Amino acid sequence: MKTVLITGASSGYGLETARHFLAQGWNVIATMRTPRQDVLPRSERLRILALDVTKPESITALLETCGPFDVLVNNAGIGVVGAFEATPMATAREVFETNTFGVMAMTQAVLPQFRARKSGVVVNVTSSVTLARMPLAAVYTASKAAIEGFTGSLAFELEAFHVRVKLVEPGYAPTTRFASNGSQRMEGLIPEAYAPFAERVFAAFAQPAAVTRETDVAEAVWRAAVDTTGQLRFPAGADAVALAQAR
Repeated sequence: MKTVLITGASSGYGLETARHFLAQGWNVIATMRTPRQDVLPRSERLRILALDVTKPESITALLETCGPFDVLVNNAGIGVVGAFEATPMATAREVFETNTFGVMAMTQAVLPQFRARKSGVVVNVTSSVTLARMPLAAVYTASKAAIEGFTGSLAFELEAFHVRVKLVEPGYAPTTRFASNGSQRMEGLIPEAYAPFAERVFAAFAQPAAVTRETDVAEAVWRAAVDTTGQLRFPAGADAVALAQAR
């Protein structure tokens, strides 16, 4: 029986991905900053453990506790929406610490066990903002685009060790906790000069042509984890699929 470790599994895509892998009969290690035992049904195949991907000591403690696993899903992420001009560099660094360096740190920490076994899969969850321009998301887009380049290069680098590296690119999902998780971080990021433009953008967000469901992302992560064809990118959601095809 295979085991998957999922970061950022307390809500949204990570939580739904944990549910999906449990339904497929896998062992699941669901990690989150503050472990909550009530977010998933009890199962002998489930462990809920603490992890902060921005803290090296947290990563080390987790790997010493959880034992070996077959698939790492780097899902933990934070969001920010606002005019770049008004975004403090401290906020940009905070976003990169989780979305970019957190992914790199987790991946680097697990590669020795994958390489030694000559098996293993790393699935990095990014965003469809890397597939098309999205206004008021320059910092967030940059943090995710960095992982797109990182993943493509790493996939090539690890082929000789039979370690697979994949990308899942979710589309727009207003039901996720992206905004609520980052509300304090985004205060004051729409200056008056940008307000008319931002109003038009937010109005468009409120009436999207297509919406990505959490189940769409969970299924894409599953397909990426079990894929053996060499496919790198797995867009998730109708809008992400359309953007990927247009690109």
